[in-house]
Parts: sequence; structure tokens; C-alpha cells
Amino acid sequence: MHWLTDLLAAIGVVLNGIPQGIMAMSLGFAIFPTMFSFIFASAVNGVFGSVAPLSFQAESLALTGKLGRNLRERTSIILGGSIIMLIIGVTGTLTKIVDVLGNNIMAGMMAGVGIMLAKIALTMAKEQALTGWVSIALAAAVYLITKDLVWTIVISVIGASLAAVFIQHYQMVLPEHVTARRFIFTKPTFSLPVLRGALSLACLNIGANISYGLITGQMTGQKPNPVDLNLLTGTQALADMGTSLLGGAPVETIISATASAPEPVVAGIMMMLIMAAILALGWLAKLGKFVSSASIAGFLFILGVAVIFPANAATALQGSGSTVAAITLVVTAIVDPFAGLLSGAVLKFVLPLLGLGV
Repeated sequence: MHWLTDLLAAIGVVLNGIPQGIMAMSLGFAIFPTMFSFIFASAVNGVFGSVAPLSFQAESLALTGKLGRNLRERTSIILGGSIIMLIIGVTGTLTKIVDVLGNNIMAGMMAGVGIMLAKIALTMAKEQALTGWVSIALAAAVYLITKDLVWTIVISVIGASLAAVFIQHYQMVLPEHVTARRFIFTKPTFSLPVLRGALSLACLNIGANISYGLITGQMTGQKPNPVDLNLLTGTQALADMGTSLLGGAPVETIISATASAPEPVVAGIMMMLIMAAILALGWLAKLGKFVSSASIAGFLFILGVAVIFPANAATALQGSGSTVAAITLVVTAIVDPFAGLLSGAVLKFVLPLLGLGV
């Protein structure tokens, strides 16, 4: 009966990813080319026996949506970030970057991302009051009772969407390129905001790949941790690089419950193939017409303030480097992850050379 347990774990992660896929559609990303990212990642995991799958990630979507003003800028940010991550993955420098900066600064950046997600959620609630506040209220209530993110996202998204449909008669008309079952080349653009966005996305993915990837590996119970961070980084980078040129959404590292299944590699592959089938059949696009982007506000808020911020802030504010980490946290929350890590690096390495310090 292992296959049934694997399937149930895969379905649970798919349920977690669907609302975030709808969020990707609300940002203008095309669904059809994104399907191939899931197929590619499942093939890589099958060949190399990797237990860490890829899927839609709320953090990267929220950051890309904030820093990119339109689809072309957003896909260009993803392309630039994927190129940076591919170089990091191929050269095996992911863990070296963390070793140089230190856990305090990296944790400070991730804690700042938590605050950033909460701010984005509150902005959504202000712009779409009914859907946003219902989503936040439901997410808070469900998480307090269950401490389960899957139930939190499912109930808050469904509840907020039903409120929007029945009270406001909400129905979204998705742009043609979002639902088109063909490839549409999206020409990249370059500007300073795009460059900063790409660097910010890469900084976020450095932290997420290490933390989420290793957490997923720990869930298998295997010793040593079975996740190859360089392989994971390279897979994510190549998947994003291809789909971004076709207007597709990014797929990133997630904390995946498939790792706790009896056959974690099989369960992860099943999850990605099910998600690919949902995208290929157009089911996500049909759901997206009735699900407001603000319906995910509750999940973003809980993810930011209750999951990402507390643990990372506690790590950041320990030890002698706590002041620099705290500044990294604040700058990340106010500006973006790249500015946060840059400020942390400057404070840690440049000021001591000048005889200064914090």
C-alpha cells in the first residue's frame, strides 16, 4: 500500500500548490509553458533520485510581482535570477556563500522576507477588502487550531473565494496569453530595476534552497541529509530559465510533505506530474476565473509572520553578529532581499577594514 500513501502525500502538496498557481496567473504568467518545468524537474529527480521536488512558491511569486511592473519585467527578473542560480549551482558555491556571510545574516534576510510577505498580504487586503480580510481571518483561525499550512491555504483560499463569488459576484477575465495552449516567446528586457529584481530573487532562492531543501531532506529521516543542494539549485535554475522565455511562472524549492512518504522520490515525482497534468488540461485556468488573487493573502500573512519570521529572527538575533543581522532583516523588509544581503555584507566586511563596526 506504499503507492497509496505516496499518492496521498502527492495530492496534499498539489492542493497546497494550486492556490499559488492561481496567484501566478493573477500576475500574468502563462500556464501552458510552466507545465514543462514540472515535467523537466520530475525527470531530473527520477534520474538522480532526488527527494526535493519543485512547485509554485508564494515567496518568489510575491517578490517577483512586487519588483516587476509588468509580465515582461517579471519574466526578465526570473531569467536573470535563474542565470545567477545556474552559475551558483554548477560551481557548487551555494553553501560557500552562506559560510562566508554567516547564518545570522542569511537568517536575517529570510526573516525580512517574512515581514515582506505580511506587508504584501495586508496590501492585498486593502485593495480587495472583502476577499483579503476574509482570507486573513480564516487563515489565522485555521492555523491557530491546526498548525497545518495545507489546511490553512485550502480553507482560507476556498472561503475567501466563495465570499467573493457569492457576495461580490466575482469573476476574473484572464488575459489570452495566460490560458493559451501554445508557446508565446517573451522577449527579455534589461534595466536597473530588472537587474535588482534578479539579484533579489537569487538572494531569496539562496536562502530558500538551503532552508527549504534541507528541511525537506530531514523529513525523509535519512542520514545524512539526502538533498544535493547543487543539483536542486541547477534543476530549479534550468526549469525557470526555459519557462521564463515563454512567459511561464517560476517553480522553486518548497517544503514538501512528499519527503515523509514511504517512497519520497516517487511521491515527489507523482506530485509534479499531477501538477503538470492539471496545467495541461487547463483545469487551473478554469479555477482561476473564480479565485481572486487576494484570496491567498491569508496564507501569505501566516507564512510570513508565523512560519518564516519567528524561527529565522531567533537565529539571526543570536550571538555576536546579531546587530548586523538585525539591520539585514530591516533593510530586506523595507527594500528587498538583495539590498538586505548587500547591507549585511558591507557591515560585516567593509566597515571593519575602515576601522569601524557595529
